[in-house]
Amino acid sequence: MAGNLAQWGNALHSGEKIYPIVRQRKRWFAISGGLMALSIASLLIFGFNLGIDFTGGSKFLVTTDSEDVSIAQEIGDEFAGDSEALATTLGTDRIQLQMGAVEIETAREITTALADGYGVAEADVASTQIGPTWGAEVGRAALQGLIVFMVLVSIVMTLYFRAWRMAAAGLVALLHDLVFTVGIYALIGFEVTPGSVIGFLTILGYSLYDTVVVFDKVRENTKDVFTQNRFTYGELANLALNQTLVRSINTSVVALLPVASILFIGSYVLGAGTLRDISLALFIGMAVGTYSSIFVATPLEVQLRKNEEKIAAHTEKVLALRESGEADVLVGEDGEIRVGALQPGEHLGTSAQPKRKRRK
Repeated sequence: MAGNLAQWGNALHSGEKIYPIVRQRKRWFAISGGLMALSIASLLIFGFNLGIDFTGGSKFLVTTDSEDVSIAQEIGDEFAGDSEALATTLGTDRIQLQMGAVEIETAREITTALADGYGVAEADVASTQIGPTWGAEVGRAALQGLIVFMVLVSIVMTLYFRAWRMAAAGLVALLHDLVFTVGIYALIGFEVTPGSVIGFLTILGYSLYDTVVVFDKVRENTKDVFTQNRFTYGELANLALNQTLVRSINTSVVALLPVASILFIGSYVLGAGTLRDISLALFIGMAVGTYSSIFVATPLEVQLRKNEEKIAAHTEKVLALRESGEADVLVGEDGEIRVGALQPGEHLGTSAQPKRKRRK
């Protein structure tokens, strides 16, 4: 199996096998558009399930050998009033109870009730009161960080690639990942905590890294696109996408496996809330980030550039040569141009350079 995967990867990198990802970009745009519409609709209909770190409230943590959350839940329902109480286990030795804000006297009564219910000392019941002001500050700081990040990314990508269209495509891919991830949170009702916000911001860096790697290969393949008349800009960009496809998949799998392990251990073994919240956001974001770097960023960049005067004229010229039969290219059954059609010594994206003859 490993040998087959290696052969598949080599075939993609050499151009012997090509997936028409860029040519089918309208299909991917339609899929992404549907996902974005679903995400935005979920946000508008369901909204965020904000944790008490954002809304304010009370949190009680009981250190006990019991894993019976029903005791804490009954106590929480009794004292919660109009708010909603939620009891959960944290690992194997702690029970957590969350509810809306309560008065100091009520908090003491809850502490006593929890201690009696689980047969522990009141010193083993920790209580925390969280005000909504702190949560508002966290949300404002996260939004400011996102805006600054986007501005810096757009500047750096424009300067690095010397093409604003690549920067625009990269930013759209980042927003695609962020909107989809938060939409999943809204749709399923995952609780949004400061840990989730950290995860949201982290996935942007991961998605950007994968996109930049693909764009770098696109730039390498297309730097001398106008010096040859056998391949269009879109075909060279599609080749770059195929050449980095295996790397993108491998990187994602390697990144997702430890995150999935942390998510499982944090949720079901350690019961670590912050660890679980960060890993959940990372897992969803990394998965969709891989999709966007392959099916959104590069196809969108090609779409943005196809109407440039020089690229449009070059594409028309290449297609005219093929139609006349003067272009020496190999077209696969899927309609994609094969790199295998290159002459000896010719490299895709550069002028045809014949090999030097060996000295006798």
